[in-house]
Amino acid sequence: MITSPHAAASRAGADVLRAGGSAVDAAIATATSLGVLYPHMCGIGGDAFWLTYDAAARKVSYLDGGGRAAAAATLDRFSGQSEIPFRGLAPATLTTPGAVASFCAAHERYGRLPLARCLRDAIQFAREGHEPTARLARWISEAAAELEKDPASAALFLAQKGRLKNPRLADTLEAIAARGRAGFYEGKVAQGLAALGGFFTARDLAAQQAQWGEAIRGTYRGVTIHETPAPTQGFTVLEMLNLLEPFELGKREFLGPDHVHLLVQAKQIAYNDRDRWLGDPRFTEVPMEKLISKSYADERRRLIDPARTLAWDKVPSEGSLAGDTVYVAAVDADGNAASLIFSLYGVFGSCITSKETGVVMQNRSAYFSLDPKHPNRLEPGKVPLHTLIASLAFRDDRLWAALGCMGADGQPQIHVQTYVAMIDFGLDIQSALAMPRWLSGRFALGEPRDTLHIEARYPAATVDELERRGHLVDRWGDWNELAGHANGITIDPQSGALAGGADPRSDGAASGHSAATA
Repeated sequence: MITSPHAAASRAGADVLRAGGSAVDAAIATATSLGVLYPHMCGIGGDAFWLTYDAAARKVSYLDGGGRAAAAATLDRFSGQSEIPFRGLAPATLTTPGAVASFCAAHERYGRLPLARCLRDAIQFAREGHEPTARLARWISEAAAELEKDPASAALFLAQKGRLKNPRLADTLEAIAARGRAGFYEGKVAQGLAALGGFFTARDLAAQQAQWGEAIRGTYRGVTIHETPAPTQGFTVLEMLNLLEPFELGKREFLGPDHVHLLVQAKQIAYNDRDRWLGDPRFTEVPMEKLISKSYADERRRLIDPARTLAWDKVPSEGSLAGDTVYVAAVDADGNAASLIFSLYGVFGSCITSKETGVVMQNRSAYFSLDPKHPNRLEPGKVPLHTLIASLAFRDDRLWAALGCMGADGQPQIHVQTYVAMIDFGLDIQSALAMPRWLSGRFALGEPRDTLHIEARYPAATVDELERRGHLVDRWGDWNELAGHANGITIDPQSGALAGGADPRSDGAASGHSAATA
């Protein structure tokens, strides 16, 4: 089974599974297809992080596909500025794209089918074109003012009417299919990317590598949950669950005020720790064991007031809920799993497209700090603090769930809301993804950082009580796409049956087949 936020991309992955491909093969097929079909949210000009599960070895592994800052990306290049620009060549070329290196590394270790087979559908979508969904069409319209500043982006997304074609991207994908990592980071494609100008050079691209490592893990009510480690914010999920566990949420009202209030306060505390400590562990010491420990949560839990909101000045944090990402979960017939998060960061990333390669460039480096004392400060060769996270969960040492979502600062909040719904309240994966959702934080400068955005399907009494407890509530409609696209797969521990869920806020679907009839 495979699930993603676009049904056609999920079908591409399911076809790979049906052809005998592994979970990783299917995830690559779906992710690269999403890079064509959902270009506002992801693409091979962006980054990716993986958790993989090897069923035979019973081992979870982490793969870091974060793009590294160019040799020329130094603080003095931004002298007099308070932050890195969000759009344009500066974020587009401060860090090299890391996703392709991760796809090739994952395929080298776990691929069964040729890489060219995994990329076949993405190449076809790019060369022959595809009809944009209503969501994509809306985001093109909303980003038009930024896209038109770049001639290549304007030609790709604004000048074409009807089917969207990107033949140069098809050529780039074919180069990767033929030569693997070298097809992207060396030769003609790398030269085309470097020709953008800006910060990175062909030498920076050639140096980009994905790195295998260890996931972090914690437990919540008997479930072991693995998350992506630093430089990603995965630890905040484990810290939030540690903070919440003694409150026994399952004994409280589902969708009631405590259900929301306690999670929001846990989020505030964990994000304060994130902004204080998180950075690239190759450059700064991140006290990860402490941050995900039960004893540290016992300390920090003293801040939580069940009756009132937590004063923002006690646990300040920065960041933004604005960010666009795709998540792919795949499980193959042998029980291997891939949990993949893939993104350009902002809508259409930097809104800069490489004319020679058709690659839309990310703006992930806008997340770097320009404070020379901050652990996430800009430095050559460094990966910025990453909001991208992916998870795998186990019951009784058996794989139980693969879960992830889009949403920048919203991602840990959605992980926790979904896990709590399934573990404490017994919801199945689809019901947990479709339940009403909230996000705490701001989408844009000028919006209060402690705004609680909440869908109207919550009981009115819950929202009224949250306001009484001091929450600054932004009342959304029944469904809001800004609440994120989440996807997941669960495995029944007794029967081994797979259940897939896709967020109704997306164009997604879970797609699978019976191994017996493959």
